[in-house]
Amino acid sequence: MSGTPDARTSPVQSVDRAVTVLEVLAELGEGGVTEIAHRLDVHKSTAFRLVTALEARGLVEQVGDRGKYRLGMAVVRLAGAVTDQLDVTRRARPACEELAATTGETVNVALPDGDAAINVDQVRGASSVVTHNWVGERTPLHATSSGKVLMAFCPPVRAAGTAGRLRRFTDATTTRRRDLEDVLDKVVVDGFATTAEELEVGLNAVAAPVRGPDGSVVAAISVSGPSYRLTPQRLQEVVPAVVAAADRASTALGWRA
Repeated sequence: MSGTPDARTSPVQSVDRAVTVLEVLAELGEGGVTEIAHRLDVHKSTAFRLVTALEARGLVEQVGDRGKYRLGMAVVRLAGAVTDQLDVTRRARPACEELAATTGETVNVALPDGDAAINVDQVRGASSVVTHNWVGERTPLHATSSGKVLMAFCPPVRAAGTAGRLRRFTDATTTRRRDLEDVLDKVVVDGFATTAEELEVGLNAVAAPVRGPDGSVVAAISVSGPSYRLTPQRLQEVVPAVVAAADRASTALGWRA
C-alpha cells in the first residue's frame, strides 16, 4: 500500500481510482473504506475522499450506519441511458415482455462481447423467484444458451469462444472443443440452443437468435429458470415461444425472412 496520502495525485489518476471504486463495489456488492483502500492500494484517507466525491454525485451510497458503501442510483440512470441507446434492446422489449408473460420465467437479451455474452436487458415473469439481475453481466459463451446461439450463428464469436480453454462450471459443462463444435452445428440446424445446469446447478435455459436487417444474428433472446420448474421437457415446450419472440424482435429490427 502507498502508505501516505498524495496531494499531488494527477486528475487522470483520480478518475482512474474513482472508476476502480465503482468496479470494486460492483464486484463486492458493498464494502467499507478499509476494504476499498486495500483493493486500490491507497491510504484510507484517499479512499475516503474518493468515496465521498462519488457519494456526492449519487454514484455510491452508504448502507445504513454500518460504514459500508454500495453503488448508488445514479449508476442505474447512467446504465439506463446506455441501454436506451441499444436499438436491439428497445425494439426487442415488447417481444421479451410478451415472452415473460407467456412463460412466467425470466427473459434476457444478450449481445456478443469478445469472448463472452453480455446481458443488456431482462424481464422477469410472474413465476420467477430469482432475484438475480443479469443485466450488465458477461457470461461464458460455451455454458449459456445465449452464448451458444451467438457462437453458432456468428463465426467471429465462435472463434473467440473456442480460442482458449473451456472452463468447467458444473459437471454438465461442455469442456471438449470437438463436443462443443458438434453442439453448435446442431444449434444451427435446430434454430435454438438449450443449457441444462451448465453454468449453475439448478439453472436451465433456452435461447433463439435475433437477426438484424441483413439477416445476420446480432443478439439472442433467452428464457431461464430453476431446473425443477424449467425441466428438460418444459424447455422443449417453450422453444416455439422463444423462437417466435426472437423472430418478432428480428422483424422489429427490420429483418424480413
